[in-house]
Amino acid sequence: AEWNIVAARRDGAPGVYVGDAKVAALGIRVRRGCTFHGLAFNIDMDLAPFHRINPCGYAGLQVTSMLDLGGPSSLDAVKPVLLDKLANQFGLALHEAPSGLALPATQAA
Repeated sequence: AEWNIVAARRDGAPGVYVGDAKVAALGIRVRRGCTFHGLAFNIDMDLAPFHRINPCGYAGLQVTSMLDLGGPSSLDAVKPVLLDKLANQFGLALHEAPSGLALPATQAA
């Protein structure tokens, strides 16, 4: 609702949808007693590759982006809002980690 994008979940299908198009994915996996969490937002990306596959194993699944829906075009715009919403939802107080504890940035090949 932050950017007037009304999204919902679908029974039996992982992800977050606007109409018939998937805009985000979430995942939790437990393996050998460890949990792995994932979150992916289609913010502003080339969606053409999704036309050549069955996204998430679903034939004909449409994929969209936040930008195409009138939302923001950068992670920098989404990140503070997402963190605030998650913190409020789970009753958390977020604090920035000292720079020495952060994971290194990935390098382009």
